[in-house]
Amino acid sequence: MRVVLRIGGSVIATPIDPELIEKYSALLIGLRGEKHELAVVVGGGKLARELILVGKQIGLDESAQDRIAISVSRVFAQLFMEKLGEAGCGVIPTTVEEAADYLAKGKVVVMGGLMPGMTTDSVAALVAEKVKAELVLKATDQDGVYDKDPKIYPDAVKLDHLSFDNLSSVFSEDKHKAGIHQILDPEAIRILMRHRVKVVVVNGFKLDNVLAAVKGSVIGTVIE
Repeated sequence: MRVVLRIGGSVIATPIDPELIEKYSALLIGLRGEKHELAVVVGGGKLARELILVGKQIGLDESAQDRIAISVSRVFAQLFMEKLGEAGCGVIPTTVEEAADYLAKGKVVVMGGLMPGMTTDSVAALVAEKVKAELVLKATDQDGVYDKDPKIYPDAVKLDHLSFDNLSSVFSEDKHKAGIHQILDPEAIRILMRHRVKVVVVNGFKLDNVLAAVKGSVIGTVIE
């Protein structure tokens, strides 16, 4: 199966979790050994948001703030790539085309952000569209998509299934801004609706969930 795995910065980078990075690396190597094709997009998490705030405080515009967040996400991607060794792509792709080329060579692709105005969710969606992925898997800090923020509302209900047609109604933000923090950003939703690839949102702290989703088990929130 050709899979795009989006690992949220909230999972491996808030705070930075070396043990989890190691476990994910081992999981990726194992899945590659089972002939799955994998492109991984990682976020910058709290560190990226903190540096975005610093940039704002010193008067940088939103594009500059985005560039700083991109740099942070690529540092985390580098950690994964170095740990993956020969299984990894060796160089952090800076375009969707580069990612597709490395995937075609049988390497695990690991990347961060690409350009201002585009979150790592959008990067994952564009890569999925380019390589005709069969699954986009979002590993986040929640068990799936809820009808409202479960961190604020204790009566929030997890949604087991969603359709692309009603997906945007679940989320509060409808346009990009530096440091946006919701399960899927608005532009990624638009790209995914265009491609209609199956999306599964799972708790990324539980690697068994990630593995189960790749194997086809119904888990987290399924969007299709």
